[in-house]
Amino acid sequence: MDIERLLKVLGDAEELELENVDILAEELELVMTSVPRPQLPVRVGYKDLSFEKPLEEFPGGVSVVRFGNTSQDGGTRSHSVFVGGEKTMPFYRFEAENPYNPVVAFDVFDMPIGLAKPVKIHYQEVMEDPAEWAKLCVDKYGADMVTIHLISTDPTIKDTPVSEAVKTVEEVLQAVKVPIIIGGSGNPDKDPEVLEKAAEAAEGERVMLNSASLNLDYKRVAKAAMDYGHVVLSWTQLDINDQKTLNRHLFGMGVQKEDMLIDPTTAALGYGLEYSFSIMERMRLAALKGDKDLQCPIASGTTNAWGAREAWMKESPVEGETWGDRMKRGPLWEAVSALSLALAGCDMFMMMCPTSVALFKEMISQLTGDPDMRPASTWLMGVGQ
Repeated sequence: MDIERLLKVLGDAEELELENVDILAEELELVMTSVPRPQLPVRVGYKDLSFEKPLEEFPGGVSVVRFGNTSQDGGTRSHSVFVGGEKTMPFYRFEAENPYNPVVAFDVFDMPIGLAKPVKIHYQEVMEDPAEWAKLCVDKYGADMVTIHLISTDPTIKDTPVSEAVKTVEEVLQAVKVPIIIGGSGNPDKDPEVLEKAAEAAEGERVMLNSASLNLDYKRVAKAAMDYGHVVLSWTQLDINDQKTLNRHLFGMGVQKEDMLIDPTTAALGYGLEYSFSIMERMRLAALKGDKDLQCPIASGTTNAWGAREAWMKESPVEGETWGDRMKRGPLWEAVSALSLALAGCDMFMMMCPTSVALFKEMISQLTGDPDMRPASTWLMGVGQ
């Protein structure tokens, strides 16, 4: 039976189902019919289609901490520096305008140390004199603050007497008029005494003592800060529960939130930075949600970024891989580390390379719309020279 005879037999049937049939044809045309979709009514100007930002109103906030006493406050600093005061997460300007931008403190050491070439080229002529080193950071590189690290006091390094360390602090205070931070060597036995005497020598200047931690006699450090009107840094090692515990101990001693920063430790980019980011972000969110144990500004030892070999090595040890010019790679490593933690909620950054600082400040300028920030593009082109 051919197709024409079959169709004539079926007549006007709407469906045709064939089983076990072979069709032989010189030309076969199949016509597919579509079922029209139902048309949905279009409502022009429908008001419910408008978008509203899901704004968050946090019940808590971060305390404001002031560094440096001017003559009006009984000190000799040229100006004060403020951090903290957040009501929302960093750069969420559509929710609230946080009052202060991140602040950078330049690292200075009381003895020459091994530095990566991108850093050393800036300081090699002043590394024997910490006061001149600090002055260079302020006069040439526009430091907001300076940290003097008294690392030579470590008994395993030089075991510099406390009296000499105090003299170094006094010389730095004379050389620069920006607010300063005083750091020990990290030796748990000697740091409390060093920081006590340094706090006494800097009385009236409102410095920050770096730091009180669970692995040393934090009570001595905190008491020195309270006795002489300074700020104290509460430092722990990548453990939010330890941070809360230490903070409670310090608050219990009488330290006020307005006189304390917290530092949960900065791991280098590529060597655990994600842990630092996660912990800082959790701390900031907890503070905004009302956790009173964590409502202090956050500090970062961003200089740790230079601990990553990729930041300072000349080239990749693997044949065929190219890491790029370390004179640019290193500063980018430190600057990106700082930016990452700024996004997590960090307020104050201890950094070392002037090029890194300039790049980081330009990044912050772009995020905050500050037109007065010094541009960093010329720094990167000339490697900060």
